[in-house]
Amino acid sequence: MKYFLTFFSIALVLVACGDGGNNASVDSLIEQGDLSAIKQRRAELNEQQQQLNEELDKLTTYIQKKENKRAAQLVTVETVQDTLFKHFVEVQGDVETDQNIVLFPEYSGVLTNVYVDEGQKVRKGQILAKIDDGGLSSQLAQQESQVALAKTTYERQKRLWEQKIGSEIQYLQAQTNFEAAEKAAQQIRSQLAKTTIKAPFSGEVDNVIAEEGQVVSAGQSQVLRIVNLSDMYVKASIPENYLKSVNKGTEVKVRLSAIGEEFDGKVRQVGNYINPDNRTFDVEIEIPNKDGLVKPNMIATVKVNDYTQEDAITIPENILQENSRGESIAYLYVPKTDSTGTAKRVILETGLNYGNQIEVKSGIKAGDTVIVEGAKSLRDGQLVSYQNQ
Repeated sequence: MKYFLTFFSIALVLVACGDGGNNASVDSLIEQGDLSAIKQRRAELNEQQQQLNEELDKLTTYIQKKENKRAAQLVTVETVQDTLFKHFVEVQGDVETDQNIVLFPEYSGVLTNVYVDEGQKVRKGQILAKIDDGGLSSQLAQQESQVALAKTTYERQKRLWEQKIGSEIQYLQAQTNFEAAEKAAQQIRSQLAKTTIKAPFSGEVDNVIAEEGQVVSAGQSQVLRIVNLSDMYVKASIPENYLKSVNKGTEVKVRLSAIGEEFDGKVRQVGNYINPDNRTFDVEIEIPNKDGLVKPNMIATVKVNDYTQEDAITIPENILQENSRGESIAYLYVPKTDSTGTAKRVILETGLNYGNQIEVKSGIKAGDTVIVEGAKSLRDGQLVSYQNQ
């Protein structure tokens, strides 16, 4: 009966403070759109609400004293400690490798031989395929004969000239003929070398594209794809506002959902170019590929550590509340007896949040006991009892 009379009295106060006329005036203010008047009315209502809460607390305290009943609300608390706080920005990236290329011929002709199969391991410099040389081998043999004759003539003229026999012009002409023949032979050798396709690096033949007997064109026909999966990296684009906080060596976490793997790494290269289309810059992160499961063009989730604070104060983000002024508040546990205490409301200055933890710049210090569960329904000064997390 006492509780009924008490809350009946509170109801009368609420009616007195917020009658139908006031509601009508609020609607009228909103319709008029006068922002200054609306803010003033909100401030008045906030003040009335605060007065009502204070009166309600007084009534509750009086009832508890009269009935000699201290019903403490059960809460969960934890003691705040200094900790290392790290914030990460999350972006998407792609797995890449610089050793993933399609080989094109440098000589046009019939592909006479393909010496490797798909999946085969190859070493750098190994001959992978051969193109018909169209008679270059015969030309080279003939030219080498010319080189041999020119060399013999030159060496003979040189000996005679050293003995002051013959004319200087004969000696110089023999020398010129020999050098010209050697250069012509070298040009044919260079052309002949283009009829073989060699591995530019060690790796694995991923795909044999052309078939034996097919006519291939220099620089146009795809012949083979070779891939080396030992040097893999993730390339990601970071918004330009993180330029100051992301550098070479910055800590990174990379997750490849396709294979269910996560790697810890560091930024190995930071791009110097801002993409004008999306205002980002590129970073590269080297990742291991011990089992060969990481493949080019896989999608990666990249978390880049853009902020680190040692000896930081953090609390669970979900215990934060907001008052009528838009301030962040939490409740501390202040002990009264061995089994009970009171809830103390504190206003916080907060920083970044990550992983359900938010950094507190001021309002809480190390050693304070913060109320975690049950904080949403508390009032400042309310009696509480706790259990440890």
